Amino acid sequence: MDNNSFPTKGNLIKSKNTLILSRQGYDLLDKKRNILIREMMSLIEDAKKLQSEIADVYKLAYAQLQNANIVLGIKNVEQIGFAIKEEDSVDIKIRHVMGVEIPMVSFDDKKLKPQYGFSRTNIALDEAYEQFEKAKKMTFKLAEIENAVFRLAINIKRTQKRANALKNILIPRYELLTKTIQDSLEEKDREDFTRLKVIKSRK
Repeated sequence: MDNNSFPTKGNLIKSKNTLILSRQGYDLLDKKRNILIREMMSLIEDAKKLQSEIADVYKLAYAQLQNANIVLGIKNVEQIGFAIKEEDSVDIKIRHVMGVEIPMVSFDDKKLKPQYGFSRTNIALDEAYEQFEKAKKMTFKLAEIENAVFRLAINIKRTQKRANALKNILIPRYELLTKTIQDSLEEKDREDFTRLKVIKSRK
């Protein structure tokens, strides 16, 4: 038998304090969950909008690249592609939402400058380059949002599990324990009072 379940005033105080803390804990977890859900729903809306836009940008970029391949030849376009520098300006920073680490992608958003000569290129290649550059930046943003949604979803599930444990297990357990100890102490007080009354009347 658990020593904390014996009907003593000390155990009653402990049980009441644990019950208060459990209720406060549940309220905090419930608020945290609601804030995380609102944040996630907002990001999901942003992701849907961005996914639609990025699909159009990629479609246009590939159409322009196909035109450039036809006019300039695939081999020439491939050689021009080797002149483009790899992206190395990406930096990941972290922001916190109710204890959840959300990555933020930052990069140099400089004005676009062609990285190849104009003698062997045409406008279709320029437009393809511009659209792929735009798609790259949008992909960074989409990756940031989707990663944030994934992390928030995991944390919401974890928070919900903890809140449910408090609501369905700990709080009812300590409500019952508090009531049981309180009833036992009240019964004991009544017995003591009756006993004292009998002793007093005999005297």
